[in-house]
Amino acid sequence: QVQLVESGGGLVQAGGSLRLSCAASGRTFSNYAMGWFRQAPGKEREFVAALGWSGGSTYYADSVKGRFTISRDNAKNTVYLQMNSLKPEDTAVYYCAAGPSFLTGQAMGVSRMYAYWGQGTQVTVSS
Repeated sequence: QVQLVESGGGLVQAGGSLRLSCAASGRTFSNYAMGWFRQAPGKEREFVAALGWSGGSTYYADSVKGRFTISRDNAKNTVYLQMNSLKPEDTAVYYCAAGPSFLTGQAMGVSRMYAYWGQGTQVTVSS
């Protein structure tokens, strides 16, 4: 089992920045690919960004490319999502998720590939 706890959400004006953190506990964190997903009210959960177990491979949704950066610190069992140039359409509950180490490429964007999920943190971007 892997337990995931997100933090860092909040209210920010359009154009601002936030950094989300996801702290993991349980099994060896470095064995897992990590992803961020989000869900806005009335919408389905969608992929945001993902990172391979070693940090060497990344994958982003087109809507966040160039604005968001995913990173991980295996020594701290933590994955981060740096969000810059935020837009009102980025408003959602953001979830981190842990998946198998073999995840690469487009498979990293598939939510059903992830076995473990956090409870989410709210991000609200005002216009």
